[in-house]
Amino acid sequence: MADQVYKSGFVSIIGRPNVGKSTLLNRILGEKIVAVSDKPQTTRNVIRGILSDEGSQIVFVDTPGIHSARNRINKAMVDAAMTAVTGIDLLLLVVDATQRIDEPFVKDICSKAGAPVWLVLNKIDQVEPKEKLFSVIDGYTRLHAFPEIIPISAQSGSNVERLVGLVRERLPEGEALFPDDILTDLPEKFICAELIREKVFRLTTKEIPYGTAVVVEAFQERENGVVAITATIMVERDTHKGIIIGKRGSMLKKIGEQARRDIERLLGTRVFLELFVQVQERWTERTAMLKELGYE
Repeated sequence: MADQVYKSGFVSIIGRPNVGKSTLLNRILGEKIVAVSDKPQTTRNVIRGILSDEGSQIVFVDTPGIHSARNRINKAMVDAAMTAVTGIDLLLLVVDATQRIDEPFVKDICSKAGAPVWLVLNKIDQVEPKEKLFSVIDGYTRLHAFPEIIPISAQSGSNVERLVGLVRERLPEGEALFPDDILTDLPEKFICAELIREKVFRLTTKEIPYGTAVVVEAFQERENGVVAITATIMVERDTHKGIIIGKRGSMLKKIGEQARRDIERLLGTRVFLELFVQVQERWTERTAMLKELGYE
């Protein structure tokens, strides 16, 4: 309609590690652009996901989980997350409905927010008995006057469409902020690196992922339409390198195969993926490396 008002705005998604923020963004976009795993601190960067339709454009800002940061990379992650609570139109505070209420955290975020804070209760499909959800909601309403409390399951998609609809209604009038045919403003190389790193998180043992990073060294489209990607998985120790490579290269092969399938879905074409593993001791504490990887 000619008189339809176009709306646009920035909506940050914030919360503790492993509450499902990245799963929610991927669900909203209908495409995996953010690494997800069952391990905390999978998301390390602020990532913008762009949802466009004829009448609106919502820029969702996914953030690293806020936690007690001890080393340099974790402090950078928390700092990045906290910058996303201001300069926005709406803040979605995502919490795990199966976990106890973190009162100090909720109050701190609400006090620092520069926009209305909505509570998103995730993982409601895991709440047992179902009646317990009412007491969970009641507990949160005692902490802050949330304009909206939306129970969802990011994993199954339950109630996510309703959440997006409510967000769209509350956006201010404005023009599109990005082209309407992109899902993120990040380069494809970055997303590919994230998808590779996700497989490291998913497939390796508990202590390995946190000292790893992925750098895409080459990204080239060949004449036959195949995209050739060369990437390096960085680790801090020789022992970690051995684990990621695996016996006769079995683990690295598995990481590559699973990452390639995701990247092919993302790019819509065949992909040739070549992976290497390199030791960079204490890279998580080195300023130059953290800046090169975009963490500082």
